[in-house]
Amino acid sequence: MPVTTSPLPSLDALLRMPTAETLIVRFGRTATAAALRAELGARRSVRAFPAAASEILDAAADALARRFARTQRPVFNLTGTVLHTNLGRAPLPGAAAEAAAEAMSSATTLEFDLATGQRGERDEHVARLLRDITGAEAATVVNNNAAAVLLILNTIALGREVPVSRGELIEIGGAFRIPDIMARAGAVLREVGTTNRTHARDFGDAIGPQTALLMRVHQANFAIQGFVAAVPATELAEMAHAAGLPLVEDLGSGSLVDLGAWGLPHERTPQDSLQAGADLVSFSGDKLLGGPQAGLVVGRADLITQLNRNPLKRALRLDKGRLAALERVLLLYLSPERLAEQLPTLRLLSRSAEEIRQTAVRLAAVCRARWPARPIAVEPCRSQIGSGSLPVDLLPSFAVTVGGGGLERLAGWLRALERPVIGRIGEGRLWLDCRCLEAADEDLLIAQLGGSADK
Repeated sequence: MPVTTSPLPSLDALLRMPTAETLIVRFGRTATAAALRAELGARRSVRAFPAAASEILDAAADALARRFARTQRPVFNLTGTVLHTNLGRAPLPGAAAEAAAEAMSSATTLEFDLATGQRGERDEHVARLLRDITGAEAATVVNNNAAAVLLILNTIALGREVPVSRGELIEIGGAFRIPDIMARAGAVLREVGTTNRTHARDFGDAIGPQTALLMRVHQANFAIQGFVAAVPATELAEMAHAAGLPLVEDLGSGSLVDLGAWGLPHERTPQDSLQAGADLVSFSGDKLLGGPQAGLVVGRADLITQLNRNPLKRALRLDKGRLAALERVLLLYLSPERLAEQLPTLRLLSRSAEEIRQTAVRLAAVCRARWPARPIAVEPCRSQIGSGSLPVDLLPSFAVTVGGGGLERLAGWLRALERPVIGRIGEGRLWLDCRCLEAADEDLLIAQLGGSADK
């Protein structure tokens, strides 16, 4: 009886080949064998044989490259939104990123007091700096501002009422709603006033035996204009304290400095809130503050102590990497005269329109060489801060605009580059806002455009 041979090479034979040995060095034997086995199985299922060993090895190499590729990758943010939630919000200063990497790669003094040799408190690495910067009695930190609001309400208002103006019952990205977070915290929402006008008497009428605290919420991502009224923080604080209640203010983005010093619109700071009489103020770490994702709370020491004793606090706490990064960012605020130089978020927000225009001119020249048949221009535009910060205040900027047909396909090609380029399509053009394109990255972007083919 004649001996038949397999129309496909065996797995063992493939694994002995030099190309497979290279894949094993890069991806490991288990993963390489699995990729080759899957490719062999796929070819048998559709009877795609005979097939050369090189074809199978190449297909397995492509599959391994896709499987081991990072899904979270650096991109060029040319959207015109500086603190873009989908793109990771605030870029960290180099020193903060290095501190995080160092902390994550070794044992640290996360909860160890070197002076006493006893257990320490992890939040104190940043709480001391928050006290110095804001003047608050105490501070604590959790993993984001939503968690900070949840912790405050669950600690102080569990099962009790919290009056909030109807104009402040916000919904932000990802369908996060203040009423929902209050319900999850176990607090009872008491809506007061109307969408556009809330008066002191509305809060006064709502205060009763079941009231736990009064609350103000930053109007993130929108602004109400026209026939409007809101109760000033100082007056609301007086009302709360007269009733023996704390005033809590959720600032959302919460800048730690007056942005007006850099020609930017003023954003209410935690210092402003504390001086107005707020007892607790919560805000984000990865927005205008320019640090990692975190929720910071400053205010009265007795209330901060209560927050730290809540079992939820452990579930919401920060890891050592983010604490290390946040500490380095907060240290920058001790030298505010150098802040724009050292804090990427502030540097990007305060870039001059002329500097951005010059960047756009250089990029446009490369784009014209890349796509000579397309209409390309440098045009003035408006950038936005993003992440709910100063939603109606736009910053003068310049963009490279690319016209012609197939803009969705062109935008997809840009997203497929080694370092993806993210712009926006509007008014029949692709807009590449150059506010966030700094000199350090400009050469890499230009090299990518100059060295690739438009498919």
